[in-house]
Amino acid sequence: MAVSRNGMAATSHPMATLTAIEILKAGGKAIDAAVGACAVQCVVEAGSTGIGGDCFAVLASNGSDGVLAYNGSGRTPAAAHFDWFQENGITSIERSSPHAVTVPGAVDAWTRLVADHGRMPLSEILAPAIALARDGYAITPRVAADISNQRDLLLRDPSTRRLFLIDDQAPPVGSVQRQPELAQTLETIATSGRDGFYRGPVAADMVTRLNSLGGLHTLDDFASAAGEYVKPVSATYRGWTVHECPPNGQGIVALMILKILERFERKGDPLGVDNLHIEVEATRLAYAARDRWVADMAASDVPVDFLLSDELADSLAARIDLNTIADAGAVIDGVEHADTVYISVVDKDRNVASFINSIFHSYGSGLMAPNSGVLFHNRGQSFSMKQGHPNAMGPRKRPMHTIIPGLVTRNGRSVLSFGVMGGHYQAMGHAHFLSKLFDFNLDIQSAIDLPRLFPLPGTTSIETEALLRTSIGRDLEARGFKVVAPNWAIGGAQAIWIDDQNNTLLGASDHRKDGCALGY
Repeated sequence: MAVSRNGMAATSHPMATLTAIEILKAGGKAIDAAVGACAVQCVVEAGSTGIGGDCFAVLASNGSDGVLAYNGSGRTPAAAHFDWFQENGITSIERSSPHAVTVPGAVDAWTRLVADHGRMPLSEILAPAIALARDGYAITPRVAADISNQRDLLLRDPSTRRLFLIDDQAPPVGSVQRQPELAQTLETIATSGRDGFYRGPVAADMVTRLNSLGGLHTLDDFASAAGEYVKPVSATYRGWTVHECPPNGQGIVALMILKILERFERKGDPLGVDNLHIEVEATRLAYAARDRWVADMAASDVPVDFLLSDELADSLAARIDLNTIADAGAVIDGVEHADTVYISVVDKDRNVASFINSIFHSYGSGLMAPNSGVLFHNRGQSFSMKQGHPNAMGPRKRPMHTIIPGLVTRNGRSVLSFGVMGGHYQAMGHAHFLSKLFDFNLDIQSAIDLPRLFPLPGTTSIETEALLRTSIGRDLEARGFKVVAPNWAIGGAQAIWIDDQNNTLLGASDHRKDGCALGY
């Protein structure tokens, strides 16, 4: 763990963490540092995040338990009527389809949050990212691996091919990469704010590129983009209050898993087969409810009170049998789990920013607007293409989102800012992490370091990291699960614990990513 007295940041890339600390030391507040760090990661870790993606945040001021949430997820074009897709024979949304691209919400979120809760001008906050994009940055090990994994995708688009590959191959660790078009776009945002992205030449470049592929996007769709402050959803676990963003995010699912786990006595080895069986089954049951109900609350009636009710938690917990698999009855549309960046920052005044930004799959849709260097996400793949489903495709609608920042409070104070990256894994990741803290008394770094597993929604397969495959793989298979190796490391976490008694900060960062926690 990193330990400090003043401010702290934890991110999945060392340049982002360093940027956040420099902003804090220059007098910036937590949200200034979070946005500055995120902008850097949009450059140096482009496979995980970008200005062509979405953003969510959970904030607290001066260490209080007055928690505020922001939904910076983008909407579909106004012309994206379900009937249009039916009439055109589109029954599923492919990853590199323009229909997978909703209007990016991240830049609008950054500008609004900094204006409302920051102290520094956007030009100073974005300056480190602009310099890295213009002058170059060194490729780190995880980034090199991500580019290698997505090489075929990056080859398809002339701009991503030119920017991210060398002689059509992934660059080696330590090679230098530049994104001059993105540098210019970030400079435009730095001087013109949100209008520099959602209006004018940058917006026109994005709309032109998407329209050339058959997208329904218009300049009006971009100009009208706007996130919103939302009331967090919360639940208590072993006396601690856990706060999450409400739907269309899946934070409510993390709370559902915790409520199920609270109905079991958790003791012994945190990686014992019975303890992990309970976690797996709680996840499968809660995700089944997610895939049935979680959607854009502005467009669908999401039964939040029912999903967080004790009655539902009792009912789901009663279906867990340590000897066999429960029938989760999942409704799943087959979207794979994906990637993101999560950033945690606490400043000297104990303002807290739990901040997450994503382009969904690694390198998103693989589509780039050529003149602005904006790499588009593919979040629209999370829509259902089943008519009448709460999360069905529709006009000006936000899809179900996997990215979820978290915050824990107790006795009127903020205690823990945390997040777990990894697409669909994130809700389980939140519950898995908190359970290790509050059931098994692990510190935040030890809890992050433990090996992980994840039941793939709608299946009996469990992605299981190597140590667990060795220790309990056979036991899980004897209970009816299919144990499989993950395609890559499961998730990546960052966390900061606020120790009010000593007035210190404890930071942790995941070895599955390139990043670190630093304080001063």
